[in-house]
Amino acid sequence: MHDGTSSSPARTADVTERLGYRLKRAASALRTAMDRALREYGLTVPQYACLELLDQRPGLSNAELARGSFVTRQSMNVVLRGLQDAGLITRPATTDHGRALPAHLTEEGHRRLAMARSAVYAIDQRMTDAVPEQRLATMLTDLDRMTAALEP
Repeated sequence: MHDGTSSSPARTADVTERLGYRLKRAASALRTAMDRALREYGLTVPQYACLELLDQRPGLSNAELARGSFVTRQSMNVVLRGLQDAGLITRPATTDHGRALPAHLTEEGHRRLAMARSAVYAIDQRMTDAVPEQRLATMLTDLDRMTAALEP
């Protein structure tokens, strides 16, 4: 039973005990591990995310890729140019409808993604293994609830 006298993370003066700080710290550790692993494959985290999205849904637009990769549309333009210059994706020079230039993985893009994916999935597994199995489903649900609570 809670009597209101114990210190909870929500009321602590120590910022490092707050939920947002802990989430940011975990996200930063994930990003650092991914950056390190993807460097071996000549990819950045946004480039890898873009390749994963295009593998799942070929032809996505710049705006759709930006949303799915958590970057701005302007940043996605840079990501797409880099992937195109590296021969990992193709995009038409023009399109018949609207301004969207649908992107598709090349054979080299599929090959590089497959190699990088194993490294990224190993990182994800290390993170998952750190959570007791009986708590994982609840934790994932809680993360989704936190996200929904902050969305407009």
